[in-house]
Amino acid sequence: MLPDIVTFWHGPLDRLRQTCLRSQLAAGHKVTVYSFDPIPGLPVGVGNAEAEAILPHAFSERLRPAEPDGSWRDWTLLQFSDFFRMRLMAVRAGIWCDADVLLLKAIEIDPAKPYFAWERPRQLGNSVLCLPADDPIVAAYTQLMASDDLEPDWLSPRHRVLLTLRRVIGRSGRAADLRVAIFGPASLTALARRHGELQYALPKRSFYAVHAEPKRFFEPSDFSALITDPAVTGLHISPKGRGNQAPVQGSLYAWASERFGG
Repeated sequence: MLPDIVTFWHGPLDRLRQTCLRSQLAAGHKVTVYSFDPIPGLPVGVGNAEAEAILPHAFSERLRPAEPDGSWRDWTLLQFSDFFRMRLMAVRAGIWCDADVLLLKAIEIDPAKPYFAWERPRQLGNSVLCLPADDPIVAAYTQLMASDDLEPDWLSPRHRVLLTLRRVIGRSGRAADLRVAIFGPASLTALARRHGELQYALPKRSFYAVHAEPKRFFEPSDFSALITDPAVTGLHISPKGRGNQAPVQGSLYAWASERFGG
């Protein structure tokens, strides 16, 4: 049986992510999006589950306090989702896929082993992630969430120096204010290295062939080799504000929209 795909979303879905979720269904997976509120535009066949039972909304206040109207600030959504996916791992909910991961074929895993891929030469991505519930990486996040300051003990020396400097000059000394992905790929990589799990990382091409080059997805190109490459399971897309744009004829996005709808 294929693993269930799970993810988290906050707010309305754009056109691109609707297409990506349909591609995950088309690959044969059961797909569930967790949210705090009903999601407008959720594709038919995609389930919607209550996020509060996995990680309470109030946890976001420990990251970046909300605006006066209660809306999340800046990169609160991204950091919250970094913790949310680890909570899903802890309860054995399935394999995490970002809502902007376009699947070209089904994901097959060994549930007893970590599943992730290189995003960059020295950094893992967490856009596609599955970890056993008893994995030490999951345990490390659980311990971090129970701490008072959410300051990882795996921070790099550079980040520790930066935190100290921020405190000295009177700026925020919270780890959450260091950078957007402080609890994401950088943390996953540091923990995988600590626990000897880098050996499980798939090649970058498996999911991140166009991640750093969105033009290859949104603009006309010859993408035939990419979609027929057996090493490519899916494509994590970095929309850069293009999520609601109409696909351009001759682009990989236009091909995906025609195949999966969008």
